[in-house]
Amino acid sequence: MEDENIYMSTFIVPHPPLAVHEIGSGDELKIQKTLDSYEEISEEIAKIKPETIIFISPHSIMYGDYIHISPGTKAYGDFLEFGAKQVKFNMDYDFELINEINSTCKIENFPAGTLGEKKSRLDHGVMVPMYFINKKYSDYKMVRIGISGLSFKEHYKFGIILMKCIKNLNRKTVIIASGDLSHRLKSSGSYGYSKEGPEFDEKICKIIESNDFSKFFDFSEDFCEEAGECGLRSFIIMAGVLDGKLLESKLLSYEGPFGVGYAIGSFKAIGEDSSRFFLKSYDEMINKKIKDIRKNESIYVSLARRSLEHYINFKKRMDVPKDLPKDMLGKKAGVFVSIKKEGKLRGCIGTISPIQKNIALEIIRNAISSGTNDPRFNPVTEDELDFLEYSVDILDEPESIESKDLLDTKEYGVIVSNGIRSGLLLPNLEGVDTVDEQISIALRKAGISERESYKLQRFKVERYK
Repeated sequence: MEDENIYMSTFIVPHPPLAVHEIGSGDELKIQKTLDSYEEISEEIAKIKPETIIFISPHSIMYGDYIHISPGTKAYGDFLEFGAKQVKFNMDYDFELINEINSTCKIENFPAGTLGEKKSRLDHGVMVPMYFINKKYSDYKMVRIGISGLSFKEHYKFGIILMKCIKNLNRKTVIIASGDLSHRLKSSGSYGYSKEGPEFDEKICKIIESNDFSKFFDFSEDFCEEAGECGLRSFIIMAGVLDGKLLESKLLSYEGPFGVGYAIGSFKAIGEDSSRFFLKSYDEMINKKIKDIRKNESIYVSLARRSLEHYINFKKRMDVPKDLPKDMLGKKAGVFVSIKKEGKLRGCIGTISPIQKNIALEIIRNAISSGTNDPRFNPVTEDELDFLEYSVDILDEPESIESKDLLDTKEYGVIVSNGIRSGLLLPNLEGVDTVDEQISIALRKAGISERESYKLQRFKVERYK
């Protein structure tokens, strides 16, 4: 890059297949603003003449804990599944940049790379913007990147890694962050209406106009799920690429006639801006929040936290502190320790009935297990410790019940069992609002079909934070 700021242009785009004339057959004219904006950014890209275009698509291969980068040297795709097999794409991958990203992620121990490809054909999240761009400019190589179930912060961090790799190779690059906005704008739409839908779209449009990427970290997972969003993580990766850059940004268009939001925005780096290192600012904010929480944490949570920290730092279990309350040293109980990171579950393991000689030992054991042995997650690492929140649930003795009518999701946890199979769900969990949901989740955890017979138990907990 002769000047990294001049040539670091990025775009947020939607990917409705009907925008392609051969698919829309006239219906594409109902999103004329989107078509006009696609024309505008395609002309801009043609003027830039990038060597490489990186396409970030939520419809590429997606894993819960790993961002996938398509491997190889060639890319192929068509719109066969949308009835337009004649619209085809044969492109070259920028394998040198792909290898640079892959190796950098390994060096930095970041969970992204070229492993695990299940479907090599290009997806419509890539092909729709490519359809418009290639009409104006096609002399480029491409990189295709997916999204994952990792946190918003991790996607932003991955964007920073992308920028480092682009600079390492001195590559003139354009970023296309592909993604629709909410799918729940209208009751007449395919996905119905949710009040969070229009709210989500309004927030995204304001972020595009203001280029205040710190606002991306304000979204909650629950809000995004209710909004039925598509492209947020694509946008956040793009934002990470522009970390620390002074930007010119523009919302070129927004519309949602079919109940799905389509926005096109452009961002051009024009200099450096030390106030725009949003990842650093976010980490500082989270650290302050965690420190405030820990000032008021209970003795139970303090013990759980110190247990995991000691184990990770010193590779051995801590001794039981001598200054604990008598109840923790003299009583037994089942204990669950839950760990969250940035609002998302990071580990949760416990015991229905006590297996240690007191509550303190039960907490120490289960805190370590939650952080290192929960099969749903990788073990907690040392650099995560300052970002973790803990809660401890002390279980009362479970009691058998004959009917689900005796359950209450806020007051009681539930245990389901059939022979040696059993599953437990704690009470008062976010997103679990009905008894049927509570039982269904517990059955899945136990590997018991809802068609099978099973026994029910309920229990109360004392929850400490």
